[in-house]
Amino acid sequence: MKMTEENNPRTSMDDVKTLIKKKDDIEEQIKAYYDVLEDQGVGLDGPLVDAEGYPRSDVNLYQIRTARHNISCLQNDHKAIMVEIEDALHRLHAQEKDKWPHDQMEALEEPVEQRDTLPPAFARVDAVTQGSPASAAGLKVGDEVIEFGSVNTGNFQSLHNIASVVQHSEGKPLRVMVVRGGQRANMSLTPQRWSGQGLMGCKIVPMPPP
Repeated sequence: MKMTEENNPRTSMDDVKTLIKKKDDIEEQIKAYYDVLEDQGVGLDGPLVDAEGYPRSDVNLYQIRTARHNISCLQNDHKAIMVEIEDALHRLHAQEKDKWPHDQMEALEEPVEQRDTLPPAFARVDAVTQGSPASAAGLKVGDEVIEFGSVNTGNFQSLHNIASVVQHSEGKPLRVMVVRGGQRANMSLTPQRWSGQGLMGCKIVPMPPP
């Protein structure tokens, strides 16, 4: 039986951004409660009774117990939201992969006669290490990136977007589209462990503002 949109809702980059915002909010709350414990000088495990077994009078016991309880709850929430983010990114990448036939995932170049119709690049390849996954995919210094997996000119905000895609795509091919010397190049890049640092072996920087 074919699944309907209701049973298999599509995921957008905005959905992922919303989840990441929730994650950031949870992390800020956890930090605030840790600051409370630090101010009290007890931490998560510091004793709340004195040497004689009586409740300490030099700290705010209610405040400390509340902070510890909330940290425990928020840490569980944080684990859950991280799972949601990972699932959302996987769905997004699967949608992106289904959108392009397999033969278009292979590296190819074609003339860009109507360059003005292409979206402006949001990042540039600043360095590529020989023997790295990026080098094997065909990325070259100076390539202007207009699509990187599920990240494109329309939804790119910062390099954190690319880093998230790479982190959650280890061992999985990503479709990368760049403009190189007046030509568009489509290639398949698979982030993976190699002899160098990171999963790609290249440095990508944001394009300067026009």
